[in-house]
Amino acid sequence: MAQFGRPSIDTYIGGYKDEADGTTNIYTHIDETSYSDTDYIKSILAPSAAPYVCKLSTVEDPLSSSNHTVRYRYCKDAAGGAAINLTVQLRQGYVDEGTPGTLIATCGTHTDISESWTAGSYNLSGGEADAITNYASLYLRFVATQV
Repeated sequence: MAQFGRPSIDTYIGGYKDEADGTTNIYTHIDETSYSDTDYIKSILAPSAAPYVCKLSTVEDPLSSSNHTVRYRYCKDAAGGAAINLTVQLRQGYVDEGTPGTLIATCGTHTDISESWTAGSYNLSGGEADAITNYASLYLRFVATQV
């Protein structure tokens, strides 16, 4: 049976906002069952290793090391603007930036991201999936950096 862990709470917002510049419950702008490019979150202007972290909804341990996939979408705001790099991580047990928990996988390292929406996808290796010991404590961490 397929399970989907979706953003369920903002854990660390930093300077991130939603598309309307809101700062409350911005995870609700990226938790869709089918993606929508009309609601999203955005980093601060000229980010310098600026993180955003959201907790994922709890899923049950599938008792398998296969078919663990992380999916997300990304873009930058302005065509011809500054080059922005984006790193996406799956972490377990994140508390805060001082206690970031265990890095399960770096799901994407994207350089000079486009102003067009792009789908990101990462299939965990068997070893990465086996490193997950608590499916109720998984987090996605996005880090934007202006080059």
